[in-house]
Amino acid sequence: MLKERDIPFEYREYRTHPLTENEIRRVLALLGAGPRELLRPRDRAAKQLGLSGDEGDERLIQLMAEHPTLLQRPIGILGDRAVVGRPPENLLTLVE
Repeated sequence: MLKERDIPFEYREYRTHPLTENEIRRVLALLGAGPRELLRPRDRAAKQLGLSGDEGDERLIQLMAEHPTLLQRPIGILGDRAVVGRPPENLLTLVE
């Protein structure tokens, strides 16, 4: 979608270069959200870990760094703003 509109972007492969705990904290701050709001509770890793969503914020952040598929995606960041790209059109709000 971004390519179709000739909007430059940098893609980061979240499985090979996952966000660190500090990066996740920054993204959450930019989004004004807590880790539960970005948790993918039906993700296979969530099921394997037995996550209920009631875990503490720091524990969820740690697990998201260790298991990057737990984090909603894509996440677009531009300067001091961020959006979750669900639906993908949300990403366009960063450049409008």
